[in-house]
Amino acid sequence: MRADFVANASHELRSPLAALLGFIETLEGPAGGDEDTRVRFLGIMLREAKRMAGLIDDLLTLSRVEINEHVRPTAPVDIAGVLLNVTEALSVQAKASNMPIRVNYGTGLPTVHGEADQLFQVFRNLIENAIRYGGKGEAIDIRVELADRIPGTGRSGIAVKVTDHGDGIPADAIPRLTERFYRVDVARSREKQGTGLGLAIVKHILNRHGTRLNVSSKPDEGAVFSVKLPLHESVENK
Repeated sequence: MRADFVANASHELRSPLAALLGFIETLEGPAGGDEDTRVRFLGIMLREAKRMAGLIDDLLTLSRVEINEHVRPTAPVDIAGVLLNVTEALSVQAKASNMPIRVNYGTGLPTVHGEADQLFQVFRNLIENAIRYGGKGEAIDIRVELADRIPGTGRSGIAVKVTDHGDGIPADAIPRLTERFYRVDVARSREKQGTGLGLAIVKHILNRHGTRLNVSSKPDEGAVFSVKLPLHESVENK
């Protein structure tokens, strides 16, 4: 598994790096004096450099998450506050795609066990994926509700569902979504600056929180990504 991971990471970095080197060599040659070519190539080079930077950021995040994966977080987290911060951070991106983010939850939600920064990463990844791969011009719905029982724990908690209204995900692809570097549509993912690591990061963070990601989808009806988090002990003991 480690060898496969290194090979995949090297391959993912090699492609944009090769593109950058090729464009630099071309600009150093006869194309360097062509202003239109220079501007076009610099735009592509910037995109490829951002792709590499995003991949490295995700690799470092995944490494940090794995180090503490077996240490359960114990702090109380205000999930409504986390979702508010995420939607504010992604508001410009959502507006650019004409995809309003609709959040539906009541007042006075109880706190959950967790680490706020990591849960921010989880929901940022899920909502950002919905913006990238959901139907352009369609809303993204986020629903938060109480869950009577979380599978495997017997504890009550909070369920968060992120729903997009895009093309949906093929049934045979759903079990593989959290694999590192797995993409349902490779070309589309790279066009959208996806690294193929976002849902792998989500999986490992949720493992640390004692829960997992559930995905359901139907062709042409979008997809639903749901997470259940246990209530904080201070809430359960009231």
